[in-house]
Amino acid sequence: MQEYDVALKELLQSQATRTISELTGTAIVKWLDVELPKVQNPRLDLLGETVDDHLIHLELQSGNDSAMPLRMAEYCLGVFRLFGRFPRQVLLYVGEAPLRMATELRGGGLSFHYKAVDIRSLDGDRLLESEEVGDNVIAVLAHLRNHKKAVRKIVARLAGLPSAERAVALEQLFILAG
Repeated sequence: MQEYDVALKELLQSQATRTISELTGTAIVKWLDVELPKVQNPRLDLLGETVDDHLIHLELQSGNDSAMPLRMAEYCLGVFRLFGRFPRQVLLYVGEAPLRMATELRGGGLSFHYKAVDIRSLDGDRLLESEEVGDNVIAVLAHLRNHKKAVRKIVARLAGLPSAERAVALEQLFILAG
């Protein structure tokens, strides 16, 4: 098969302008010698499976990155390669600057899109109502009507936890609250 590929590539690059035109609708003026090395080991932040067998990829981002749509597309294809299913993707933005990243990649017949959510757009008061301590702690990053009152409520909730669990939750609260 290698010899076949080599022969066909040589023909297409040098003596098959009509074939190229039929395939692409245009002429190629220059062929680029490109190898795509794969020395990286990309790691998704979170990949979960739902009760109805769908995959959810949750990526955490603390700064605006113009290359994020490409990264998310690469993650999406990597998940598909491993599991044979495309994940639904959500980027959770936790940065200080306003969220300004594009959420799609388009061109050449490709259309890729993912959802981006600024943590500040979540209802922190609803998270405070949760029975889950994790939701309560994450509420400090979300939109709150009264931040001081919310922090007092979270600390009171954490005070009622067993000692080891309380220590971990307090550390997480201090980290998230800055």
